[in-house]
Amino acid sequence: MNEQVKKLIEETSTSMISAVDFLENSLKKLRAGKASPQMVSGVMVDYYGTMTPIEQVGNINTPASNQITIQPWDKNAIGPINKAIMDANLGFTPKVEADLLRITLPPLTEERRKEIVKSVKKEAEEGKVSIRNIRRNSLEKIKKTKDNKENPATEDEIKQAEKEVQDITDKFIKKIDEVVSLKEKEVMTV
Repeated sequence: MNEQVKKLIEETSTSMISAVDFLENSLKKLRAGKASPQMVSGVMVDYYGTMTPIEQVGNINTPASNQITIQPWDKNAIGPINKAIMDANLGFTPKVEADLLRITLPPLTEERRKEIVKSVKKEAEEGKVSIRNIRRNSLEKIKKTKDNKENPATEDEIKQAEKEVQDITDKFIKKIDEVVSLKEKEVMTV
């Protein structure tokens, strides 16, 4: 097979792996009944005038299945961390206790669990759209390889590459369905 076509197929696979990883990381932030440090990851704290990730201003722990604690390395950062969590609108309110913030997660209601599952499905659909966009872009690039002056791809190579790209796409769409199914079970388990 043409080297340029092989490289495009590898790039397709790599891009799709990244899309699935992005989805998995997004789903980790969704609350599924028990506390996780990922639930506050991505929160940006105004730390002495610089927007800083919360992970860089304090230690995040889960001492109990329904609690998250954040112990700032600088005691003056408690206020800005508290404000950042409130501004992020994550659905919980931190409580300041001496030199740390404690977040106690309320139990999930059936209605809230269903809302989270809807959110999971929405994220999954965005992931699938991303995979399909990667496929479309790859197929366009593969078709253009026949116009390459130095080493044009043959029609057979292009057809084979298109089939490989479709197989890779199907594999990653199936992977997204598996990830979503696991997350739904996790969310709906009481």
